[in-house]
Amino acid sequence: MSGVEGRVALITGGSRGIGRATAELLASRGAQVMCVARSEPELAKVGLEYSVADLGTPEGCAHTVAETEQRLGPVEILVCNHGIGSAHERVIWEQDADVWSETMRINLDGPFHLSRLVLRGMTERGYGRVVYTSSTAGLIAEHAGSAYNSSKHGLLGLMRSVAQDGGSYGVTSNAVLPGWVRTEMAERSARQEAKDRGITIDQVWEERSALYPANRVVMTQEVAELIAFLASEESSGVNGEAIRVALGSVM
Repeated sequence: MSGVEGRVALITGGSRGIGRATAELLASRGAQVMCVARSEPELAKVGLEYSVADLGTPEGCAHTVAETEQRLGPVEILVCNHGIGSAHERVIWEQDADVWSETMRINLDGPFHLSRLVLRGMTERGYGRVVYTSSTAGLIAEHAGSAYNSSKHGLLGLMRSVAQDGGSYGVTSNAVLPGWVRTEMAERSARQEAKDRGITIDQVWEERSALYPANRVVMTQEVAELIAFLASEESSGVNGEAIRVALGSVM
């Protein structure tokens, strides 16, 4: 029997990349999965239950949680995976304040609102699993990414707070920190970097691959496997941890 079988899982950013890989993996192991994103056409292609919402607003978060509870039942697994990247950012003295605000709204405020909405029920029922997708940029800041770096650092603080608040009620809270993964969001940053430096996109990815001893970037499935473990009953002894998925890189 799978450690997620029959559990209700709410997965944000579930229409593509790591979120979609996680949603499909948990569903294959018997979880009742609700995928959330802003694009209905992309969500419909996943083939699972879905909710369309802007998770950068308290209203969007409340709508998604209410819809999940109405259609599937109380949320037992929350995977906060949605977010925006840093391809459009600049060095901090040129950074647009609106970029900062939007990044925080989506990458950090959304996970906060979702967490506060589902944690009360989890603590009352005596069981819950919360997993946040941060980044290696949540430990080591990247160049020209003050908003993204700060949001991913902040996500670790939120994760640890939930771990402390929920730990005595059978709720665990952890984070995965992927290195470079060839998702659509990472492709956008590669296109921008290639344009800025006058090189090809393939050259950008070759350089990114060279950062890792395996000479490749992380695959979405590799991140999804770790999330699935942290979302399972078997992960009960792991709480408040930030776990890198970076192929042994020290960067």
